[in-house]
Amino acid sequence: MAKIFSFPNPVNETSARIVAGGAVIMGTAYAVTGNGWILVALTYGFVVRMLAGPTFSPLGRIATQLITPRLSIQHRLVPGPPKRFAQGVGAAFSITASVLYIAGAYGASQTVIAALVVAAFLESAFAICLGCIAFGYLMKLGVIPQAVCEECNNFTPRSLQTTSL
Repeated sequence: MAKIFSFPNPVNETSARIVAGGAVIMGTAYAVTGNGWILVALTYGFVVRMLAGPTFSPLGRIATQLITPRLSIQHRLVPGPPKRFAQGVGAAFSITASVLYIAGAYGASQTVIAALVVAAFLESAFAICLGCIAFGYLMKLGVIPQAVCEECNNFTPRSLQTTSL
């Protein structure tokens, strides 16, 4: 049972960016149409990816098993715990939007998802994971114990790192 509800570590960043792209598409579709069924699918995806990685997520499985293996690019492996935290943030946003939708606050629900779309777009297009950045700062503040992610102890946001191609 613990293996079913485990999160991969490390995570293939290509797959994470593909999943984020799917979240951008679904979130934009919901924000534009207000279709509650899209919100259900979006929320389900974030919750199950937070709990079990791609195991029960159709979008996660498509990304990890169909699309990523067919891409002839260099894949980068990144620590899993920050990505899981980011999925949790996405789950919190989508659950909040769902509660607002159920309460009849459709515009507020769509606005919350629009904010989620911005974060997912940054991840998908530029590999800037706002949830991962928050995770790193929470580790520095001691809110998240260092033992949760040993690889993250020397966290520097990618935008502050210098790399050579």
